[in-house]
Amino acid sequence: MVASSLKLQELIQEIREAKTQAQEREVIQKECAHIRASFRDGDPLHRHRQLAKLLYAHMLGYPAHFGQMECLKLIASPRFTDKRVGYLGAMLLLDERQDAHLLITNSIKNDLSQGIEAVQGLALCTLSAMGSAEMCRDLAREVEKLLLQPSAYVRKKAVLTAVHMIRKVPELSDIFLPPCAQLLHERHHGILLGTVTLITELCERSPAALKHFRKVQILRLLRILGRNHEESSETMNDLLAQVLAVNILGRFLLNSDRNISRYVALTSLLKLVQSDHSAVQRHRPTVVECLREPDASLSRRALELSLALVNSSNVRTMTQELQGFLESCPPDLRADCASGILLAAERFAPTKRWHIDTILRVLTTAGSYVRDEAVANLIQLIGGAQELHAYSVRRLYSALAEDISQQPLVQVAAWCIGEYGDLLLEGTCEETEPLQVEEDVVLTLLERVLQSHMSLPATRGYALTALMKLSTRLHGDNNRICQVMSIYGSCQDVELQQRAVEYNALFRKYDHLRAAVLEKMPLVERGGPQVNEEAKESKEVAQLSEAAPVPTETQASKLLDLLDLLDGPSENTQHPPPLDPTPGDTLIHLLDLPCAPLPSAPIPNLKVFEREGLQLTLSFVRPPGTPTLLLITVTATNTSGGDVTHFICQAAVPKSFQLQLQAPSGDTVPAQGGLPMTQLLRILNPNKAPLRLKLRLTYDHFGQSVQEIFEVNNLPVETWQ
Repeated sequence: MVASSLKLQELIQEIREAKTQAQEREVIQKECAHIRASFRDGDPLHRHRQLAKLLYAHMLGYPAHFGQMECLKLIASPRFTDKRVGYLGAMLLLDERQDAHLLITNSIKNDLSQGIEAVQGLALCTLSAMGSAEMCRDLAREVEKLLLQPSAYVRKKAVLTAVHMIRKVPELSDIFLPPCAQLLHERHHGILLGTVTLITELCERSPAALKHFRKVQILRLLRILGRNHEESSETMNDLLAQVLAVNILGRFLLNSDRNISRYVALTSLLKLVQSDHSAVQRHRPTVVECLREPDASLSRRALELSLALVNSSNVRTMTQELQGFLESCPPDLRADCASGILLAAERFAPTKRWHIDTILRVLTTAGSYVRDEAVANLIQLIGGAQELHAYSVRRLYSALAEDISQQPLVQVAAWCIGEYGDLLLEGTCEETEPLQVEEDVVLTLLERVLQSHMSLPATRGYALTALMKLSTRLHGDNNRICQVMSIYGSCQDVELQQRAVEYNALFRKYDHLRAAVLEKMPLVERGGPQVNEEAKESKEVAQLSEAAPVPTETQASKLLDLLDLLDGPSENTQHPPPLDPTPGDTLIHLLDLPCAPLPSAPIPNLKVFEREGLQLTLSFVRPPGTPTLLLITVTATNTSGGDVTHFICQAAVPKSFQLQLQAPSGDTVPAQGGLPMTQLLRILNPNKAPLRLKLRLTYDHFGQSVQEIFEVNNLPVETWQ
């Protein structure tokens, strides 16, 4: 007998402890010698252990062909421990190119005829992994019998083995065609998926199978009817999507197997909601019920789908359901839920008052989970609704008096009290319950905010400014406010200290200007800053065109050229030669420009990316005073029905350039053509070399994470020459 060899666990440990490849080879060679000797001695009790070690060496890349015959011996053994290792060895060491694989046909046939499920499963796995055409022909009948066995475990493996046999020997289709109709009534998902795959293989390889399955034949007819007719194809696609996909997914939501079927249904409906919104709307009550699921993955998918289902007709009902979910949802979902409600309210709000009430409830419920932009959006909304100033300040004051821990709410309330404190004290609002507020009570409440340990520095800044503005809105003595400013004049926070010092200076040195400096802010228009800037520029140009004298045709063409610079290039306009500066040139003095030629025509915009409604456009500006500097504005717009969230745009240029990325205007691109997101790139090109730009986009859209990397090769020549 050969000296005792290592156990499998000991062999693995020694191989892992080997510090070099030579040491590993030495361990493997030594153990393979023991394994060969054991095989020659014919030790039946330890044969499966020796083969298991040999298979481990084979997976590491070492030769193990001398164990092929031992696999056959173990498969023929009556013990399950031997069969398990033998079948595993056959799948790893044997294939169709070796004649030895045909020797296990009888053993597999005997094992398939046994009633032991585990042994039948091993035989079916081996047959589907390395069964040749000859083996498939010999064993097809045995596999057919197992397709209708009582055990679901055996039936599933038999279906997968049948798929392998059909791919190897297509003429076996007639054998497996009859059981397929019965297998379609199975309730086991694994068997159903395998049966669908088997039917697909049968239909691709056998005309008889197409006749057998009438639905497949109908689908082929629809394909022929819709050929070369786009309108008919779209109509049939919509019909099939409604009848087949959406209804099946809706039934999945009612399945008791919540951890699998419901998640699959929610994910699939989230992808379909953009193409067939009305069909998915029918399952809205079931989707809302899924919000209460204890499984975090299900509730997150249900939240994403619920937000995608919100539209102008159901915004009140869906917002109420989502607000109820916000009160009890897990902390990791509160930020997404709050942001989704705020975005839906901004897009589909029926009235401004409802919009304000919705945001206030979210601020009260979500607290610190609300993102910073919600504060600015609500301030802008209230500032632009003059008829709701009194209503808003009274609602916010009541909410602030109840709770000063919710920082976003406190910031908005402090700003509103500072702006419209006089309306709060008048008590003339008819839309709320009568509320009598004293001046001292308001000041005390703001002082509580300043002194609270829960207040952030930004919140204290809002409260300090509100107190200062109240000095011009209240009719009492301002000594109390002056004392607060004096105290915070020595605050450790630099921002608060600077504000307090400046406010003290207003009291002491410029008291006559205080009322004018602290007057109410003008009404805020609900529009982007870029739109306002363009309107302002257009107005200035119009004024210039009216004020500038037009003594000659040449000067008129120059003014037209100036307008072209703002409105875009004109095809029919011929640019005149550079302006000849003269002291009496009225246009030059009006514009306060240096005596230099006018800049060249603007560079045309360039669309560089488009996918599922998301578009990326580049606009270019070269400042006249710095010819080597190029300013690129990246504008992202979204015309799809779903918001693009967590949007990040990164850029790279060659080493000879210098690139600086400014902070973007946000990380969300609203759906349905909402306010675009912009980001400025500053590129310095000292050598005026041809510009090459590579962009990487990462974002979430329709519940999926997307990453795109591409190079912009068609940049206009004007960007670098």
